[in-house]
Amino acid sequence: MTYKKRLTIFLLFFCISLTTGTIYARPLEDCAEYATTGIPSQDGDLLCRTGYLLSHNPSNKTPNWVIEHLTADKANANVVQRYNKFQADPNIEEGKRAELSDYKKSGYDRGHMAPSADMKWDKDAMIECFYLSNMVPQIGKGMNQGIWARLEDKIRTWAINRGELFIFTGPIFAGEEKKSVGLNQVAVPTHLYKIIYDPNRNEAIAFIMPNTPLNTEDMPNYIVTIRDVEKMTGLDFLSALDKQKQDSIETKQADGLWQ
Repeated sequence: MTYKKRLTIFLLFFCISLTTGTIYARPLEDCAEYATTGIPSQDGDLLCRTGYLLSHNPSNKTPNWVIEHLTADKANANVVQRYNKFQADPNIEEGKRAELSDYKKSGYDRGHMAPSADMKWDKDAMIECFYLSNMVPQIGKGMNQGIWARLEDKIRTWAINRGELFIFTGPIFAGEEKKSVGLNQVAVPTHLYKIIYDPNRNEAIAFIMPNTPLNTEDMPNYIVTIRDVEKMTGLDFLSALDKQKQDSIETKQADGLWQ
């Protein structure tokens, strides 16, 4: 990334921080690579992590979105093993974050948005991905432990085969009422989205899955366009791309799972 581009991203983040009270868990410049395709929204608190950039919603106590830049080297790495120590985010004050007690006996998994298996390339990345700010209440059997995990496996394979991918993940809250768990009222998504963008081939594949038990073999049925995700979330993905290119990529639905 050129100095000019990094400076542009820095100034963009700085302007956002003035209006949203942004939290920076790590130095801003460390997250420049995750923002190269644009920031989906200016809402929430930005949390700059080793392995991802996240917008945290203090009302829902969940992310609005999480961005990863998964390269072949990262996807192939096996430097550290799964950390498996979930904890409240130390950079978010109590009352605005999810706590371990919120998930206890809730019936929901602590569902990673940036998965731990993507973080085997760095110890800090692995530790930070277990912060609850990177989680949503997710159905376990048939979802987090089934079709969603298989999708994450496929994405790592795609990253290895394609060289690099930008991945956007987050919750969707459809309908008038939100279900929540715990004393801190951690919002339960009705759906989850994942967008995978290949910057080298200028193509994307996107998914919206209901937060319910699903059959893994039905994964292709949940392929949508990026515009479908934008309509359900109010977010703006790939906003740094040329408008014509953005329109072309976001309105095209993948014919099937990538090979």
